[in-house]
Amino acid sequence: MANKSKMKELKTIVREKYGQIAKQSKLQNQTSCCGVGASCYEPGDTEKMIEFSVFADDYSNLKGYNEAADLGLGCGLPTEFAKIQKGQTVVDLGSGAGNDCFVARAETGETGQVIGLDFTPEMIDKARTNAKKLGFSNVRFIYGDIEAIPLEDNVADVVVSNCVMNLVPSKEKAYAETYRILKPGGHFSISDIVIEGELPEELKKAAEMYAGCVSGAIQKDDYLSIITKSGFKNMEVQKKKPIVLPTEILETYLDTDGLAAFNKAQGIYSITVYAEK
Repeated sequence: MANKSKMKELKTIVREKYGQIAKQSKLQNQTSCCGVGASCYEPGDTEKMIEFSVFADDYSNLKGYNEAADLGLGCGLPTEFAKIQKGQTVVDLGSGAGNDCFVARAETGETGQVIGLDFTPEMIDKARTNAKKLGFSNVRFIYGDIEAIPLEDNVADVVVSNCVMNLVPSKEKAYAETYRILKPGGHFSISDIVIEGELPEELKKAAEMYAGCVSGAIQKDDYLSIITKSGFKNMEVQKKKPIVLPTEILETYLDTDGLAAFNKAQGIYSITVYAEK
């Protein structure tokens, strides 16, 4: 029961934080800790905010990019690696304001379908507004939880997701659902944050860092194991890049000895993973 309560609490934190993010500009999100203005503080000092932008990749050169839908929240470019073909159905898990959906739509074309799923109402509203302005009739956004996706079996040719799975408490359920909604022979390309080495307990306990895609991450080997245990085949890591947290961020949570240990033995990475059903 305690575990279920904790999972519910984490979902509430993420929903609230990304509800705030939906109301901010890309600049505000990129220059504020965890993507939410004034959300990460030094202990005992609620006035001091540490600012940083270390996760997002540049989408601006990708076909279909729409600036209004780019909140600077991703940690990779999964749609660039997703091998999307004309006429396919693409599902984006954790679609936010629609950024990856609009890039996917440029690949699948007018004959394809793109479905964005998010469990933050403010993000759904923002994405639908963006789609309406662009005049896209084959891109739709639905409200739902990645652990219980409100779509039928075997609906997607391709699934993409950008820096979202690590925020889901049960990654086993998330990947089981991803497997369920993919057509036989379909595949996914997902960018996410993973850990190599043990993340300091101080960071694990920081709820704000959880919403910022760090403390919700798990060991890379464990993450990849969940994917294979879900039934996926031909898995490959398409891209891996280090996430370098500024010292002033780490100092918020770690003492001198903890910081030295973290820099020596731990690593936070963005990976883009591909696998087939």
